[in-house]
Amino acid sequence: MGDQFTLGRIARIYLAAAALLAIGTVGFRLILHESWLNSFYRTVVTATLNGLDSPPSGAWGRMWTVLVVLGGVTIFAYVGAAVVEAIAGGVVTGALAERRRRRAIERLQDHFIICGYGRVGRRVANEFRAAGVPYVVLDFSPEAVAAAQAHGDLFIEGNGTEDEDLQSAGLDRARGLVASSDSDADNLYITLSARNTRPELTIVARASDEDAEKKLKLAGADRVVTPYSTAGRVMAQLVLKPQVTAFLDVVTTARGDDFLLEEIEVTPTCPQAGRTIRDLRVRDETGAIIVALRRRDGTFDTTPSPDERIEVGDVLIGVGTPEEIRALEQLFAPREAVAG
Repeated sequence: MGDQFTLGRIARIYLAAAALLAIGTVGFRLILHESWLNSFYRTVVTATLNGLDSPPSGAWGRMWTVLVVLGGVTIFAYVGAAVVEAIAGGVVTGALAERRRRRAIERLQDHFIICGYGRVGRRVANEFRAAGVPYVVLDFSPEAVAAAQAHGDLFIEGNGTEDEDLQSAGLDRARGLVASSDSDADNLYITLSARNTRPELTIVARASDEDAEKKLKLAGADRVVTPYSTAGRVMAQLVLKPQVTAFLDVVTTARGDDFLLEEIEVTPTCPQAGRTIRDLRVRDETGAIIVALRRRDGTFDTTPSPDERIEVGDVLIGVGTPEEIRALEQLFAPREAVAG
C-alpha cells in the first residue's frame, strides 16, 4: 500500500481540501454575509458531508452549498479510489508473486534446501548463488524472509522442523539439505526428519560444539560443521601457513576466478572408466590436474600416480581454471551426455 499511496498523492489531497475550504469560506462570506468563523464552519460541515447546520437563504446560497458538497464528494471519492487501488494492487501483486514463487519451487529438481537463513545460511546461499546452483530457503523469521526477498531467493516461509514445510520446499526432489539454524535442537530435528524421508539425501548440518556434532552424526548428517572451531582453525592456519590458506580459499570458493576445486563422480556409463590417468592424458587434454581420488570404499588417494586406474564409483578431485574444470567434466561425462 505504501508504494501506491505516495507522498505526492497525499499532498494533492491536502491541497485540494485546503483550497475547497478556503474558496467555500469566501463564497459563503460574500453570499450570506456571515462572519468568517460561521462561513468556515458552514464550509467544513458541508464539505465533509455531515449535513447542514441551517439551510442557507437565497438561491445563490443554496447553489454555492451544492458546489461545496460536490467538491467534498469529489475529494472523498479520490481518497477512496486511492485507498482501494493501493489495497487491491498490493493484494493482487502479492498473490501473483506468491503463485510464481510456488510454481518455481515446484519445478525445481536436484536443488538444495537451506533450513535457517541466519549468518551461516546466508553465506551458504551466497556460495550457491555464485556457483549457479538452485536452492530454496526455509525460514520463518521476518528478518530472514526479508533478506531472502532482497536477494531474489526462492523461499518458503516456514520451519524446517515441520515435515509439511520440508515437503513444500521440495524435499522429495532435492539433491541435498543444509541445516544451518542457530539452534542445535532444530538442526537435530531437521536432520532426523529429512533422513527419515530421504535416506539417500546429502545432509550437512551446523553444530555449536562437539557434543551437538556427535548427536547430529547419529541423527544421520553426512557432514557436520562447527563454525567456531572451523574459524579458529582457519585463523591459526592464516598465521602459520598464510599462502597455503590463501590458495585453499581461492580454490574452494565459488567466486574463485583463477582456480577451482571440483569433484566428479565416475558413473557406470562413463566411457573413461577402467582406464589409467596416463592413458587418458588428463593434463594434456584438459589442463586440469587430478589431485586426489576417493575410492568406492571411502578411502582417499591424495597423490594418485599416472598409472592409477579410475574405476566406476570413484570420485575425482580436480583443480584448474574454470575452463579446465569444464573440460575435465566433459572428459568424464556419462556416455549419454557426451552423445548429446
